[in-house]
Amino acid sequence: MAQLRRSVLSAVLLSAGLPMLTGCSTSSSSAPPPASAGPVIPPSVRAEDIAGRWGLASYHREQDRPRTEAAARSQCAQPYTIERSPSGGVMMLGHDNPQIQDMTLKGSVEGKTYLGPGAEPAAADDREVVSFDGRVMILKWIDPEVAGRYGIMVLVRCGAEGAARTARRKSTAVPQ
Repeated sequence: MAQLRRSVLSAVLLSAGLPMLTGCSTSSSSAPPPASAGPVIPPSVRAEDIAGRWGLASYHREQDRPRTEAAARSQCAQPYTIERSPSGGVMMLGHDNPQIQDMTLKGSVEGKTYLGPGAEPAAADDREVVSFDGRVMILKWIDPEVAGRYGIMVLVRCGAEGAARTARRKSTAVPQ
């Protein structure tokens, strides 16, 4: 009989105490506040800096970079165009998608600048801006698999449309 009493008492106490325990663990009043996204770091490159017409090529080995820059310059006859987007970023191609996408320039706490969809820097679909001097921009894919397929991108700014032809015409013009 004492054994039965202990079993019943244990079951009653357990069933009475269980809701109190679960109530404590799911109480929303003691939940910590959501974590903040962290400080917004400005990128070293702005959208207006990279909008324009570019010759594009890529390489996999660093020793191929000079040759690749020359190849990119020769692509200005059929330039790769980067346009400003309504969101303040740029419109350009990503990887494995023939559709132009809205890309954001993002700074990181490490001092690096990234270019890609979304707001989080160094995401899998981003490219790191390795260097940019106003005329030549080097972009490296973050995802190793994508980087293995596409290599390191070299973009060389194309001159203003018609600038080279105008300069040649002026030099060959006969004075009157």
